[in-house]
Amino acid sequence: MAVKKGSFVSIIREKFEGSVEAQASDKRLPPYVFEGTGEVVEVKGDYAQVKFLVPTPNVWLRLDQLEAAKKA
Repeated sequence: MAVKKGSFVSIIREKFEGSVEAQASDKRLPPYVFEGTGEVVEVKGDYAQVKFLVPTPNVWLRLDQLEAAKKA
């Protein structure tokens, strides 16, 4: 999948858990992180800034931790 600005994505739990990004995050992540959909706001190198469709701060995640969302 080519992730670009405006793409709707979901986080791949298996690739996120145990990663540096997961270790830097709160261990009590809400369910929408894995069950919800986010929109790519920016792409820089191997990372994408993702804005979730609920009121919460944007996050930076590696591109390989993202997949195309089934629905927005």
